[in-house]
Amino acid sequence: MNQVRQFILHGTLGRHPAVEAWLASAPEALRKIARHWFDVMRSCGPDVTEVLHDGQPTACVRDAAFCYVDAFKDHVNVGFFPGSRLEDPAGLLEGTGRFMRHTKIRPGMSIDAAALQALIVAAYHLVKGEQE
Repeated sequence: MNQVRQFILHGTLGRHPAVEAWLASAPEALRKIARHWFDVMRSCGPDVTEVLHDGQPTACVRDAAFCYVDAFKDHVNVGFFPGSRLEDPAGLLEGTGRFMRHTKIRPGMSIDAAALQALIVAAYHLVKGEQE
């Protein structure tokens, strides 16, 4: 099996003030969506850290990025650094890049929350496994 490409970020913290500021500044409807999914990322394990990378709240396993959120005009992206390696039976992932994938969530849109949570947890475990 191919290894996951590690995307290492510096300056990660258990709770990063820049991430909190970003989550507080997004438009309210989008902020609620972004905060919910970022909280899911935070809950993956005790070794989850975070940093604001390229203007996006990014969740890491220690210093290796596994997921991010970003808010646009009318949707939130939940992104996956090892996205091309994730099994996605619900078909939530978009993108054709070599490594990354994302899913878009719009206010009022129905989403398979269990499937999205499973993708986040799987991304965490892929990245964590590469560090062990």
